Amino acid sequence: MIKGLAITPPVIGRISIGRLVCKNDKWLPEKDDSFTLTTQVKNKGEWLLHPLHQKLVESAPNNKIRAIPVRMLFNDTDLNLRAEYSAFDRNTGRPLCVGNGESAKRVNEQGGTDEQACAGPQFCPFARQHGCKLYGRLNVQVDGQNDELGSFIFRTTGYNSVRTLAARLQYFHAISGGLTRYLPLLLRLRAKSTTLSYQTPVYYVDLTLREGIELASVIAQAKEAAGSDIEAGLVLEALEQTARQLLQNGQFEDSEEEIPLVMEEFYPEENPLDPSANQLEQPVSAQSATRRTATRPSRLTDKLGSVTQ
Repeated sequence: MIKGLAITPPVIGRISIGRLVCKNDKWLPEKDDSFTLTTQVKNKGEWLLHPLHQKLVESAPNNKIRAIPVRMLFNDTDLNLRAEYSAFDRNTGRPLCVGNGESAKRVNEQGGTDEQACAGPQFCPFARQHGCKLYGRLNVQVDGQNDELGSFIFRTTGYNSVRTLAARLQYFHAISGGLTRYLPLLLRLRAKSTTLSYQTPVYYVDLTLREGIELASVIAQAKEAAGSDIEAGLVLEALEQTARQLLQNGQFEDSEEEIPLVMEEFYPEENPLDPSANQLEQPVSAQSATRRTATRPSRLTDKLGSVTQ
């Protein structure tokens, strides 16, 4: 197998909560109040909607997708959600430094990498200089996708989303005895107001059990499903070990074809060095499939709060 190339979980689509709006003749990232599911194909500069997007829209209140039925691809939380502090070269989009709060891999002048101490974006001069942010990638399987090893990816630099998703996955892993893959879950859009957001709604992503089911019964069903997979000959431990090895095969996870996504996610033109940006949800605008028409920021409705809280 070729070395130096991180091989990530197969992606068949993207999930975003962002879109593009026109401001002063420039298309810039904007928050949205619903999910968008896209394919990996662009037409005239816009991501094409995935067929599952329309199905979810038709069954959603007000045609706004604010909950997506999902399952995890793995039991291992660190495989389902990879979160790191990341800094990218603003000109090329290539990774400069990736760390976990303790140690980091940083590109040196020779093009290799050095091991560095990682203090996080707030306390690292290199991080402040290069706009380092918390960067999370969540892989999920959406009901109806018809690909047992494929996944949809949700990328975010939002602190609230990463922290909430990490907590939920750790909780589900612990309480189910490590059977997260077998739990029927919902990817939910939530809102909250903070001091940093000047009390305006901040959108973030959460992960919960589906409506109308109890935790105890879900875990019992998960154990039964896991036993059935073992009897059928599925070796999930081998799958997860292979996935870990493939992710570690390269220095950094993001490939060159994802550079445009990285640049629009990390460095929106309107204020790339805003120190509060690490705390606010920043949608992945390049994944938006909405039409390029000028719009104004939308607010979450009262109904969204009542549905998701």
